[in-house]
Amino acid sequence: MTSRTGRNIEPTAALWAERADLAESGIVSRHVRALWALPGTALGVVGWPATKRERGFASWHYWWQAHLVDCAVDAANRAPTPVRRRRIGALARGIRMRNITGWTNRYYDDMAWLAISLERAERTQGIEEVRGGLLALDKELYNGWAPEAGGGMPWRKGSDFYNAPANGPVGIAMARLGRYARAQEIADWLDNTLRDKETGLIFDGIHLPGGEIEKPVYSYCQGVVLGLETELAVHTGEPRHIERALRLLDAIEEHMVVGGVVVGGGGGDGGLFNGILIRYLALTAIMLPGDEDVHEQARRKAAAIVRNSATAAWEHRLEVEGEPLFGPDWRQPARLPGISGAGHLTAGGSVTASRTPERDLSVQLSGWKLMEAAHTVTAAGL
Repeated sequence: MTSRTGRNIEPTAALWAERADLAESGIVSRHVRALWALPGTALGVVGWPATKRERGFASWHYWWQAHLVDCAVDAANRAPTPVRRRRIGALARGIRMRNITGWTNRYYDDMAWLAISLERAERTQGIEEVRGGLLALDKELYNGWAPEAGGGMPWRKGSDFYNAPANGPVGIAMARLGRYARAQEIADWLDNTLRDKETGLIFDGIHLPGGEIEKPVYSYCQGVVLGLETELAVHTGEPRHIERALRLLDAIEEHMVVGGVVVGGGGGDGGLFNGILIRYLALTAIMLPGDEDVHEQARRKAAAIVRNSATAAWEHRLEVEGEPLFGPDWRQPARLPGISGAGHLTAGGSVTASRTPERDLSVQLSGWKLMEAAHTVTAAGL
């Protein structure tokens, strides 16, 4: 931000907290409602303005809801209130009930994201009712490991595709549930199998058997691997994890950041990609071990990308009734969406972008993640 004298002023932790509050308020007012009017439940409506199908939760997107829980935990950890704590429990109940079959599904990436958010809810906010869900998810994720096929975790049950979007969050979930040996196996598999030797970035995935690699490079793949290596660096102390985190952070800065800001962005499932990268950049900034200059520089580098991206997103937001609406590309002005042009579920299981991506809950969740992450690194003095 710029003062009246034209000098740049770095936002304080208090200002980022205020912006995070507004991001939370925008999502709660536009997207969060009770599931089928059932008391004590909540879910995020996946579009705003919403279609009738979306308002009735015929479309609901399991993994988006997991990230909504994660953001709700962020807010409760930053500034605890009874309302925020109740919201976490209501969202968890909403997910379990809307999923019909309980906590689990066929997709290992979906289940990993929910495990991560429920583990944080229990550990940091004492939400005990999620314990059964965590046990069920932990069993599914641990047993999904498939070295006999050359993996790795498959993307979903019965699939031949073993990818970073599944293995990364599964590894993080395993580390946080105390299964460090399995988390290390996953991290080693990712580094050996999907790291591009030229750029240092992480490819999307590999088909097994056969070994055909899908080479698109997505921001969230980098984020989950960075987060996994940082978790393992903290909990195991083994040097290879710090070395990999440092190397990947350099690759992210070189290939995915322009002018200090994470580039690109879309809607649908892609609306969450940059927000996931930001979350784990912030985690690296706060948690990466090491006392040498290279470690301190890495922590500050990660924090700077978070702050610069958050500043850009805030400057390019729209305000709707006093609450922010974020764009999918944080370097471009956000646009006001209409009710038409909703995204849809593809045959492959992914969700396409709405005609105007700003209407997608995923895009707004990334904006909320960004404000919370900027507060976190600024409050830590980074």
